[in-house]
Amino acid sequence: MISIRKAVSLFTILLIGATHVVASETDNATALTIAKERKQRDIGWGTTEANVTMVLRNSQGQEAQRELNVKSLEVSDDGDKALTVFNSPRDVKGTAFLSFSHALEPDEQWIYLPALKRVKRISSRNKSGPFVGSEFAFEDMTSYEVEKFSYEHLGEEEVNGEVCFVLRQTPNYDYSGYTSQKVWIDKSHYRVQKVEFYDKKNALLKVLTPQEYKLYKDKFWRPMRSEMRNVQTRKSTYLITEDINFDTELSESDFDKNRLKRAR
Repeated sequence: MISIRKAVSLFTILLIGATHVVASETDNATALTIAKERKQRDIGWGTTEANVTMVLRNSQGQEAQRELNVKSLEVSDDGDKALTVFNSPRDVKGTAFLSFSHALEPDEQWIYLPALKRVKRISSRNKSGPFVGSEFAFEDMTSYEVEKFSYEHLGEEEVNGEVCFVLRQTPNYDYSGYTSQKVWIDKSHYRVQKVEFYDKKNALLKVLTPQEYKLYKDKFWRPMRSEMRNVQTRKSTYLITEDINFDTELSESDFDKNRLKRAR
């Protein structure tokens, strides 16, 4: 027979385990609620067109610049579409990148390389590769969709003067280059203030810092400057939004992969 002392100890262990499970489930539910609110606050923007400067900085601090035009189309009940065209310098001019993000299905991506004069589809297996030599990966160049991740609530911290929810989001899709991402979302407007990306060895790989947020149409926040810093190579890429316009005259036909060679 089990002694009273052993029975009490066993009961205590089971109770602690059950409490831990309930607490974990509660934290996960809280994290999912925060993630859904983040997405909900950025619904309804329709179409945008932006001129962006990309700055590549190597480990010695040397810089190179690229000029981009980015068109975006919001898609109801699915991920968004985006077309990025490089206007300069000469070695990348005419390069065009088309991305169809999806909530549940694998993202679709194509790139037109003028030197090869052909459109290349980005395989799902290659989505972790660098986007045109930058510190952003192809998988970073898609719209945020709640269903792409599972979530864990880690607590609250202050970043950039903002009190933030801290979430761990783990990719649910195949072939990600990340085991997880740690995300800081401010409580005031649900804007992302910082993201840490962890590689397949669960080591910190990159840190994304969106900055200089501006409010458009009294609802939609956009960072005017974002830095992606690779802590392992000490290289960085900056995306600087020079201007952005909403409610542009864009339609599905502007995001046709068969017209990618002629994209402007």
